[in-house]
Amino acid sequence: MQLRLEGSVLELVQGDITLQQVDAIVNAANRWLAGGGGVDGAIHRRGGPAIMKETRRRYPEGCPTGRAVITGAGDLPSRFVIHAVGPVWKGGSKGEAALLASAYRCSLEAAVTHECRGIAFPSLSTGAYRYPVIKAARTAVSAVIEFLEERRAPELVRFVLFDEATWRAYAAALTSVTGSGKNRDPYPSG
Repeated sequence: MQLRLEGSVLELVQGDITLQQVDAIVNAANRWLAGGGGVDGAIHRRGGPAIMKETRRRYPEGCPTGRAVITGAGDLPSRFVIHAVGPVWKGGSKGEAALLASAYRCSLEAAVTHECRGIAFPSLSTGAYRYPVIKAARTAVSAVIEFLEERRAPELVRFVLFDEATWRAYAAALTSVTGSGKNRDPYPSG
């Protein structure tokens, strides 16, 4: 599924983020940038020890929730890994939506600053951090569309979603967000 905006494309695919051939992939990192399971573990395993070595050297204090930092990509096909720290779900009344949206915006800002034409995101905070996928998808899609409408960059933003249920949640969010009567042209492409 794709959404074309002036100067940019937002697309949803199901797959493995570590195989994406874009300038930057986003890691669902913890605030210590210490490596872990899920997307984080997969990125560090496939990217090799160079990523962790760089994060420890450049960001010894870690990264606050709602923010993002960038490193090289080690052995991955991308040039960069953007380590985004999403919030732990605490019921929705502790500012989780604002922190999640900020993690996406900070990741996109890092991509633009480093002249990335394409960036791939996982579904931040929906694994070990237990953020409900339907709520996370709507926040993520809205934050990305707002950024693309303001900045008209990067050229490609791809959500790489691990399973069909997550892809469906993001597809529903994209349809919901763009079906509000605004001048957007979503269309399915796969």
